[in-house]
Amino acid sequence: MKLVGLNLDIIWKNKAENFKIIENELQNLNADLFLLPEMFSTGFCMDAAEVSDRNEESLEFLKKISKEKNAAFCGSVPVEQYGKFYNRMYFVQPDGEVAFYNKRHLFSFSGEDKVYTPGKNRVIVEYKGVRFLLQVCYDLRFPVFARNNDDYDAILYVANWPEKRVGAWEHLLKARAIENLSFVFGLNRIGTDGNDLLYQESSHCFFADGAEIAHKEGNIVSAELNMNELKDFRKHFQFLNDRDSFSIQI
Repeated sequence: MKLVGLNLDIIWKNKAENFKIIENELQNLNADLFLLPEMFSTGFCMDAAEVSDRNEESLEFLKKISKEKNAAFCGSVPVEQYGKFYNRMYFVQPDGEVAFYNKRHLFSFSGEDKVYTPGKNRVIVEYKGVRFLLQVCYDLRFPVFARNNDDYDAILYVANWPEKRVGAWEHLLKARAIENLSFVFGLNRIGTDGNDLLYQESSHCFFADGAEIAHKEGNIVSAELNMNELKDFRKHFQFLNDRDSFSIQI
């Protein structure tokens, strides 16, 4: 399976312009699954009442480009539902099927927890024979929530992770791959946001042994997920059989 991530310099609070940029980037690209960064339509913004989708405008955009490219799309946007705001990660398939995950771990350092409502459930989506665990940015710091119970093959992280803490981002992505015997694709944004935070190119895809398998060209990050290689690796190194048994209280 081919994955392609778009390292976007997200235009602050401008959905129409960001949609246009994404469509331009996609013109000559093909993949089974495309990844877009966290809050790809607005930037990582705490002005939820101003920027959140109320009419599923970002979801409709994802459905449109998914159908046009005959590929799945995944990324997060701010959403209002029943009077609450969520940092919602969509996984949209070209046939129109939609799954979503509401970010569980809200970034209290920026006040995200004061504005958005945390999700309660892990979400795993199966697409073309690969089981994907959906995760957003700050979730990366909490390995218990992402622990592989032999129920997924790859983790997708979409993020707005600033340059000043990018070392933690890169080390933790590799750790999640190794400890869970899984592919891990972490897509970060680039550029500068409306709070003058700088984001450097730091997107990666790691194999289950921690090896980098991403290829980068311009703003494009791509990787091939070879399920036969993963199955052989897991068969040889059966570390998941020795994992701790526990349950998470939400």
